[in-house]
Amino acid sequence: MDVMDSVDNAASRIASAIGEPARARILYCLMDDRARTSTELAAVANVGTSTASAHLDRLLRARLLKVVAQGRNRYHSLAGAEVARVLEGLSSIAGTMSPRFIPSTPDRLRAARSCYDHIAGSLGVSLHDELLRLEWISRGGRDGAYAISANGRRRLKEMGIDAGELEGRRRRLAYGCLDWSERRSHLGGSLGAAILGIALGRRWLVRDLEGRGLAPTPFGRQEFRRHFGIDAMAIERNIPAPQERGQTPARAKANQR
Repeated sequence: MDVMDSVDNAASRIASAIGEPARARILYCLMDDRARTSTELAAVANVGTSTASAHLDRLLRARLLKVVAQGRNRYHSLAGAEVARVLEGLSSIAGTMSPRFIPSTPDRLRAARSCYDHIAGSLGVSLHDELLRLEWISRGGRDGAYAISANGRRRLKEMGIDAGELEGRRRRLAYGCLDWSERRSHLGGSLGAAILGIALGRRWLVRDLEGRGLAPTPFGRQEFRRHFGIDAMAIERNIPAPQERGQTPARAKANQR
């Protein structure tokens, strides 16, 4: 068997693991970077616990999930940021069948949400674009990677982020991760994770009690403007109403459940 056959077979196994609806629901549920038990994931997938266990075993064997035992529970989470990136990309492809792009994402998730461990949605896309515009980061690396500029290092240090420490990690430093609601890139990699960590730790953003949603605080709106020139309130205001997106109010309400 040649190398290409091996790669083809491996990719086919991974695609097959993702391509079952219950397993897909499990994977997308875990994109908020929170670990969950098999019982919780069975409810998400709308299957029985024994069926969920079989699905989880398949996803673990495909190296799409990892599991940590704590006490009597086993907590499942995505195997890493690369898995989240693949899922985000599949979401984008799934939405391109319509001749006109009409986001069906609930408004609170379109404005800001987590994509594994970095900021997604309109706020995440704005952050990505502003870091490029301000020349904190630059394109040109291999595989679409971004580099941090000297100016970016200084500005990140002011925020409490050590660019050198991030560069020393085995994880990719920074890259454009395609956003499934905005169809543009938000910032992925260890830099994106560090910025979300700062934003949550300093309460610029707060998480939804359930799910992936993120909401800027009044202080956070000030800080996003001060550091990045981003008007987070304008982003929240500019999410179109359901009628403007081609949805009926009833359909929009259903999408938010």
